[in-house]
Amino acid sequence: MEVTLRQLRAFAALARTGGFTRAAESLHITQSALSGLIKELESQLGVRLVDRNTRRIQLSEVGREFHSVATRILRDLDGALENIDNLKRLRRGIVRIAAPQLMASTLIPEVIASFQQAHPDIQVHLLDCAVENAITQAVRGEVDISIGPHREGLADLAADPLFDLPFMAVFPPGHPLESLPRIRWTDLVRYPLIALQGQFTDRLALDLYRMADIPAIHPSHEVAFMSTALSMVSAGLGVTAGLPYAQTLVDLYGLRMRPLLDPVIRRQFFIYSRLHASPPPATQAFVRHLHEHVGERDWGATAEA
Repeated sequence: MEVTLRQLRAFAALARTGGFTRAAESLHITQSALSGLIKELESQLGVRLVDRNTRRIQLSEVGREFHSVATRILRDLDGALENIDNLKRLRRGIVRIAAPQLMASTLIPEVIASFQQAHPDIQVHLLDCAVENAITQAVRGEVDISIGPHREGLADLAADPLFDLPFMAVFPPGHPLESLPRIRWTDLVRYPLIALQGQFTDRLALDLYRMADIPAIHPSHEVAFMSTALSMVSAGLGVTAGLPYAQTLVDLYGLRMRPLLDPVIRRQFFIYSRLHASPPPATQAFVRHLHEHVGERDWGATAEA
């Protein structure tokens, strides 16, 4: 038995209008086409659904019972199709993002604000956390996308490049670094260095050794969040290194940010999502918006030597 959607809609229209002519008009088909669909449906079911006479039609007892079922099926299907259309047209939807705490307090709020101006019916949920935890959220499927630096061993995630930026020196106003025409890594590490815990410092030390044979760095403080590092720099406890997207927070703390040279060390950040999982339309739209927003930033000029 293969009852079709066209047959169900034809039957529902006939029951609603009480006549073949008006039912056919409501479906924008010919009366003969409508009659054919009703006959096909009755043939499939093996029962008569409509009692016909020369003046009007009425549903049979079986037809009345089947009508309630058909109406419920069509209502549920139309509701589901409307929901899909709303999702597709960005009239509803939720985007779940995990981002490192520094990015979650600088770049991402700006992106969310401009995105929701364009799509006010889309909800955006932001989870701010440590860098490694942000990527883990995508691995677990607890968010739609995560933003973070390159990491090995992420076979279950798709990585979409977002930006590639150089490290910058961050120090208080009036610091000896400010008077230098060019700030080198060897200049920076002369002062107490405040760094992030974990892979941040390990990878940075390895890059410095490989690219410039700079001896192992020994941070005076290691903290979990860059905002803590900036606060400590503001208190005069040392200097730090960060990426240009932190400029707004650097300014908020009244600090200076300058390019770090000899060598120029860069970090590439990616938008991570689960491999082989189709993101919903709202997430796709947010990712496009994020790329556009990042593309409009003048970070290249900020990082010029």
